[in-house]
Amino acid sequence: MSIEATPVTPRTTEQAAERVTVDYSPDGHTATILIDRASKLNALTLSLLDDLAAAAREVTASSARLVIVRTAGDKVFCVGADINHFADLGAAGMWRDWIATGHRAFDAIAALRQPSIAVIDGLAFGGGLELALACDFRVIASEARVALPETGLGTIPGWGGTERATELVGRARAKELILTRRQLTGDEAVTWGLATAAAPKDHLDATVARLSADILAGAPLAVQLSKQLIDAAADGAPSRILEALASGLAAATDDLTEGVAAFREKRPAHFTDN
Repeated sequence: MSIEATPVTPRTTEQAAERVTVDYSPDGHTATILIDRASKLNALTLSLLDDLAAAAREVTASSARLVIVRTAGDKVFCVGADINHFADLGAAGMWRDWIATGHRAFDAIAALRQPSIAVIDGLAFGGGLELALACDFRVIASEARVALPETGLGTIPGWGGTERATELVGRARAKELILTRRQLTGDEAVTWGLATAAAPKDHLDATVARLSADILAGAPLAVQLSKQLIDAAADGAPSRILEALASGLAAATDDLTEGVAAFREKRPAHFTDN
């Protein structure tokens, strides 16, 4: 099933050539969010960002257990923000519209209750890398390249890049990445801790499938609770309180009963998300 995120305002001719779709696997367990503006290297616009946020809202309300974020085309994941759409906004427009809209969209991806995987199959620059950083996992083609080159344009990473890159690679390497505009290959991104796994492009989907299978093998509620606990801990929330509450919720599920029975019977568990 393919559902196009509903735009909040009428589309121009240019906007009609760009879209965000949500597609579900036959069993409904995996939702794939696809950003399609391949003719412009998937450069991000305000309407695309609004549609991305709407897609995230749809998916988080669905029964999907895992979210895959992809982009159209076969050479570029996303070149980032469309310069022609923000260059003339001015200070107020940049503050009020451009940066705020990007943060709303990427924060909606980061806040998904389901784990998310960004599939980086080509260049991911600027906002394109920031989009990937908003996901829980990043699987990247070995020959792909990522960078945060905004200082070369006279601006800064404005959609969470300074915060999320620092969280992943530390202060010193985040400074190197942003201040020198260094480009990393997929393999280097893994070494730095910026990506989860790298594989040659023709093996990328198989790598994503293995990671997806590992995630989906866990009890859905327990997986989603664990994701939220980790994010809360990163923000300084006390685990002794939240883990007690989450454990109590997990203890009320059929999945815990099934998991214990499977362990005792030495068989795979069959979770039902109940």
